Amino acid sequence: MSNRILLFIAALLIVLPLFIVKNTEFAGADTLAEKMIQQISPHYEPWFDVVFEPPSGEVETLLFSLQAALGAGVIGYIIGLYKGRKRNG
Repeated sequence: MSNRILLFIAALLIVLPLFIVKNTEFAGADTLAEKMIQQISPHYEPWFDVVFEPPSGEVETLLFSLQAALGAGVIGYIIGLYKGRKRNG
């Protein structure tokens, strides 16, 4: 039961900022790096094209957060698995 509460709280932490913070631009390191490259070398052509372009910056941030949460969950599971194995024998 406590796992469900923790998952609900995690979901709230992911979704609430999208509703609370209005009229802001969520820019990441990729965006800032792209702007800097354009300033240094305006004729630079990227090597690759984007495979999937989210409809907005908020959706991109949400997907990134979900990816980070999934990765943290997998790492936490693996650490817990090894600690449990070590404890049991």
